[in-house]
This record gives sequence, C-alpha cells and structure tokens, in this order.
Amino acid sequence: MGRIKLNLHDIFSNGRAIETELNRVIQEAVSKKIELVEIIPGKGSGQLKKGVLRFLEQPQIKKLYRRIEKDDKNFGRIFVHFRY
Repeated sequence: MGRIKLNLHDIFSNGRAIETELNRVIQEAVSKKIELVEIIPGKGSGQLKKGVLRFLEQPQIKKLYRRIEKDDKNFGRIFVHFRY
C-alpha cells in the first residue's frame, strides 16, 4: 500500500503555501494511485486542522478520495483514504 506524508508544521502561517501543498499531495496521490495520504497539521489551536478539513470538503477535492479519518490517538493527524 502506497502512502504519502505531508507535514504542515513549517508552513503553518502561510495560507497560500498550505493550499498549494494540499493540492500537490492530493494530485500526486491520484496520479500515482497512492491509497493513503497522511496530513500532519499539528495540534496547536486547531485552526490549521480545521482549514485542512475545509479544503478536503471542497466538492472538486472530495470526489477524489473515499474517506477521511481523524487519528483518535493523535489530534494533529488526518488520514485521507483513496479509492482505486
């Protein structure tokens, strides 16, 4: 099973860079048929995680993956499962 990991810690305050990286990793997963993307927005105040979830809920993005899983053991981690 293929997996891509995206850590957003270094760009947490740059909204445009975050969206660019999220788009890049989703498109890479689709083009390479990767089954799982792990996104790490970190714990912090939770605002970055909310932003990532809003991004993933956009209709043009949502149609690309099967489901989202919020890690119940680590608040600062989101898994995006793809269908192939």
